[in-house]
Amino acid sequence: MNQAQASEQLQQAITALQQGRAHEARSLFNTVVQQVPQAAQAWLGLAFSCSNLGDTEAAMAAIERCLKLEPRNIRALLFKGEHLENAGQSRTALPFFEAALSLAANIQEPLPGDIQKGLQRAQQMTDKFSAEYTDFLLNKLKQKGYQPAQASDRFNLSLDICLGRKQIYHQQPNRFYFPGLPQRQFYERNEFDWIEQLEAHTGDIRTELQALLKTPERFSPYLQSDTDIPEINESGKDIINNPDWGALYLWEYGQQVEENARACPNTMVAMDKVPLPHVTSQTPIVLFSRLAANTHIPPHHGMLNTRLICHLPLIVPDKCGTLRCGSDQREWVEGQTLIFDDSIEHEAWNNSDEDRVVLLFDIWRPELTEDERALVTMMLESVKEYQGAG
Repeated sequence: MNQAQASEQLQQAITALQQGRAHEARSLFNTVVQQVPQAAQAWLGLAFSCSNLGDTEAAMAAIERCLKLEPRNIRALLFKGEHLENAGQSRTALPFFEAALSLAANIQEPLPGDIQKGLQRAQQMTDKFSAEYTDFLLNKLKQKGYQPAQASDRFNLSLDICLGRKQIYHQQPNRFYFPGLPQRQFYERNEFDWIEQLEAHTGDIRTELQALLKTPERFSPYLQSDTDIPEINESGKDIINNPDWGALYLWEYGQQVEENARACPNTMVAMDKVPLPHVTSQTPIVLFSRLAANTHIPPHHGMLNTRLICHLPLIVPDKCGTLRCGSDQREWVEGQTLIFDDSIEHEAWNNSDEDRVVLLFDIWRPELTEDERALVTMMLESVKEYQGAG
C-alpha cells in the first residue's frame, strides 16, 4: 500500500467511524496500521472503533500505540483518561486529564467540539480529585499535629503550592539578575532595624504629602513613553502615560529633585536613616506614588533583583485593595511598611473611590555583602556609561 492508498483508506475508515459503522471502521483502521504502523491517527481511530464495539482491551492497546507515536495528542490523552476512569482507576486517569488540560491551555485557536466536551469532563474530574486530595491531606496532617497558625509561612506556602492553591513565582528582572538570592516575595518589618524610626515619622510625612496634593499637577505618570525604547509589550500599554498611576519624586534616578525635597524637609530627614542604594543616574528612587480610585496596575516585573521596593502607606481608603507579589497578597495599612521583591511578578489594585498614596523607595537586598553592593554599583554605572556613549 503506497502513501496515497493509505491516506484514502484512512479517510474511508474515519468516514465509517463517523457514520457509526464500527465493524467496517475497525477493519479499515487495522489494514492501515498494518501497512503504516507509524500512522498515529489510524491507531487513534482504531481505539475509538474498538471502544464502540465494547472491546476495551483492544481499544487501550491501540491508544497506547497512538500515544507512543504522539504523546501530546489531546484526543488520545482524553480517551485514555476516560477509559481508566470508567474502569475504576480514577487516580491513574488523573495525570492524563491534567496533561490534556495543560496542552489545551497553550492552544490559541478554537478547538473542535468533541475535544472541548472532553476537556470539560477532564476539568470536572480534576476539580473533583483535587478537592478530595486536599481534604484527605489536610485531615491527615491535622491528625499528625499540623496547625496552620503555628507552622512556618514557608511550610504553609509549600502546602498551598502542593495543593495547587498557589503557583511558583521566580525572580525575573528585566535588566539585571544576581544569582543565589532567596526567592522571597515579601519581607517582614521586624527584619529591618531602621523601619521603626521611619514609621515614627508617618504623621509628618503625610502632612507634607497633603500639602503637595493641593497642586496635583506636580504629579506625573509613573510610567512614561520613551521614543528611544520600542513599545512592544501589550500587557502594560494602558498604564503608560496614564496619570492614574502618578509619581512625585524626591529622588529620581539618583538625583535629588530640589523643589520637591525642599517642600518635604521632614520626609528627607526620615529617609536619611534608610539604607538607600546610591548608583549614579539610577538610584535611589524616593517618590510619593498615587494610585487613583478604581485603578489596576497590571502584572509586571522590576528591573533588578539586587534591591527591594518599600511602600510606606500614607493614605489608604477603606476597601482599597491589595498588592500582590508572586503568590502572596497583602493590604496596605497606614504607617506600616510593605517590603517586597519587585523582580517577582506583582500587581496592585485600588478598588475604592478615593486615591491611595504611599511613599515608595528602594533599598539594597540585605543578603548582599558590602563588596557585592560595590561590584553591582560599578557594573550598573558602567552599563549606564556605555548607553550614554551611544
